[in-house]
Amino acid sequence: MKKLLVVLALVALVTSAVLAVSGCGGKSKKKGSVEICALLPDTKSSVRYTLFDAPLLKAAFTAAGVNGQVLNAQGDTQTQITQGQQCVTNGAKVILVDALDSGTGVSIEKAAKAAGVKTIDYDRLVLGGSSSYYVSFNNVTVGMLQGQALVDAMKAEGIMGAGKKPVVAELDGAPTDNNATLFAQGGDAVLAPYFKSGQLQQGPKQAVPNWDNQKALTIFEQMLTKTGNKINAVLAANDGLGNAVVTALKSHKLSAIPVTGQDATPQGVQNIISGWQSMTVYKAVPLEAKAAAAAAIAIVKGTKVATNGTTADSVGHRNVPSVLETPTTVNKANYQILFTDKFLKKSDVCTGTYAKYCKTYTKPY
Repeated sequence: MKKLLVVLALVALVTSAVLAVSGCGGKSKKKGSVEICALLPDTKSSVRYTLFDAPLLKAAFTAAGVNGQVLNAQGDTQTQITQGQQCVTNGAKVILVDALDSGTGVSIEKAAKAAGVKTIDYDRLVLGGSSSYYVSFNNVTVGMLQGQALVDAMKAEGIMGAGKKPVVAELDGAPTDNNATLFAQGGDAVLAPYFKSGQLQQGPKQAVPNWDNQKALTIFEQMLTKTGNKINAVLAANDGLGNAVVTALKSHKLSAIPVTGQDATPQGVQNIISGWQSMTVYKAVPLEAKAAAAAAIAIVKGTKVATNGTTADSVGHRNVPSVLETPTTVNKANYQILFTDKFLKKSDVCTGTYAKYCKTYTKPY
């Protein structure tokens, strides 16, 4: 009888200990779990990821009372894949994927799907992926705005028309980025008729690996050498690539030419107000981040995700339900909208040698 009592006492003691450990483990998991993960690609291709996306997404998650985490791969594909795995391990229900390239995105989304985790393509569509939604801007429209602005600038500066055939070079974004393909598609759609009619002459055209601005500088230097400096305008996919053109022109002591951009960065706007860049495309990242956060939060809370269209995944042969925001052209005439919208601080643009340009205004292209 005594032996039985001892055994029962030991069983009770072990059971109590197990329950205690289980209870602690459960509380620890709940406390440390991540409901939403956002995977950003880098800080090199655009300053937007540091200035806007990361803080805006974090703020949206906090405001919704959702435990969210924002990670940046710093341009390393394996790091981004590992971060995706960590998100799954930490209990994420949704992962926002702004993939460095589609191959990386597919790996992340495949692992997430196997674990029952939903994914949302953020800013860049993952070709061949398995995301539930896509949140971005209409990227073909972005390219069309760039192309039209370039034509308008050439006409305004008198380098187009009356038998002139200005040479237009093109610096496209990373060949692994589907957005870059869409930007080029939109820009080329505008310029193609002018090339065909002979009003414009198609010059060197090259994609810039990883959106690397230093590589863009080298590429454009080579373009200048190849053409004997005879490039009259440049369709540059974003402000970083546009600034590479500006840097090369200045180093060769060449005059400013029409150059496009995108992202409405402080540097891009400084180039615009000082006459070295024709325009930039303002993609109100707060709208995009808010929409992406709202979609992820809706999935976590089991509510409906509001979409306004679909986007074709040519590799996956599917149409992805999408939330697409509208981009805006920004030039000398309306750049102050960036200050009004609190997208940029005036002090970030109108500083140093650029302060004088903020006091003068010229007609837009």
